[in-house]
Amino acid sequence: MNWQELCDSKAFKDLPFKVETNQWGKIEMSPASNEHGLYRVLIIEWLIRLAQQGKPLVECSIETSQGVKVADVAWGSYGFFQRNKRQNPYQESPEVVIEIISPSNSRAEMNKKKRLYFAKGAREFWLCDKDGKLTFFNPQGQIPESVLIQGFPQRITIDFA
Repeated sequence: MNWQELCDSKAFKDLPFKVETNQWGKIEMSPASNEHGLYRVLIIEWLIRLAQQGKPLVECSIETSQGVKVADVAWGSYGFFQRNKRQNPYQESPEVVIEIISPSNSRAEMNKKKRLYFAKGAREFWLCDKDGKLTFFNPQGQIPESVLIQGFPQRITIDFA
């Protein structure tokens, strides 16, 4: 079963998990909490405000050397979308890829994903921890803030007021 068939399958339609594949094409799933979902929305709101030369995506599938990985949030420039249209999964990474750490994730897993996304052309990788703190990386290592999305906050706050 290829990625598009997996996406179209009724058997996987309403799963409350993020689905990815590993390097052997086997399905891997990880549950996401409501807090995880809130962080996604808040990150997207900031991207919409600050990044006018492209669009954010949720659950962005990217074909890597280790299977299809699905970024929690990504941001692609209009040039990225012109090149890649509606591919599923994308064969190259959008410029910014963002992962939100869940209790089921490890730092080692996130470091592996970071390397895979950079190998597919990502220019920045952001990691959001359980407290909303963001850590920014480019292919050379950690950077103090995003260069591509200037003004993006270092911490996302869930506020219900």
